[in-house]
Amino acid sequence: MSISENLLSIKTTLPSLVTLVAVSKTKPVSDLMQAYEAGQRVFGENKIQEMTEKWEQMPKDIQWHMIGHIQSNKVKYMAPYVSLIHGVDSLKLLEEINKQAQKNNRVIDCLLQLHIAEEETKFGLNEEELNELLQSDIFKNLRNIKIVGLMGMATFTENQTQIKKEFQHLKAIFDTFKIQNSSFNILSMGMSGDYQLAIECGSTMVRIGSSIFGTR
Repeated sequence: MSISENLLSIKTTLPSLVTLVAVSKTKPVSDLMQAYEAGQRVFGENKIQEMTEKWEQMPKDIQWHMIGHIQSNKVKYMAPYVSLIHGVDSLKLLEEINKQAQKNNRVIDCLLQLHIAEEETKFGLNEEELNELLQSDIFKNLRNIKIVGLMGMATFTENQTQIKKEFQHLKAIFDTFKIQNSSFNILSMGMSGDYQLAIECGSTMVRIGSSIFGTR
């Protein structure tokens, strides 16, 4: 099937309130344009340099999401245009995003990344660290960022019960913090292999790459 057929077949299975982020990392602009022509406007990249090159070449009504792990020294390159930063896992990184957003007269939307998987290699905050960050005076003085929700990745496993448990855990944390933070409206969880389960567990944003563009 073509990229546009893949995209449309996925979109028909998504509830209307779920945003599809087309994960386009390593794919050429020609592939992204096929998705764009099929109506896709939200793309996710995991390298700031590659995303910036694509942003420069592609139509300006695209929302670019940074979904990879972020090096602070590269934030300045995406600050003029990025729509949403998914994997924010420290106050230090938020301060840098705030600083670069300020230089561009922007308020940048961010998701805080929670560590829900059993794998040590995954990045993210735990519930206690999340609470500490949101309560800190430094955070409360950051005027050029807005935390709009949470993001997390399940363990890479075939065990559906475990994945479901991790997704439900993240949803429970999201619900708790949403009470105190009215701006929390995005729960980003689920990728090509597990997005249907993630949606069942309450995800409002899924990141899908290989099912749209084919394997890398």
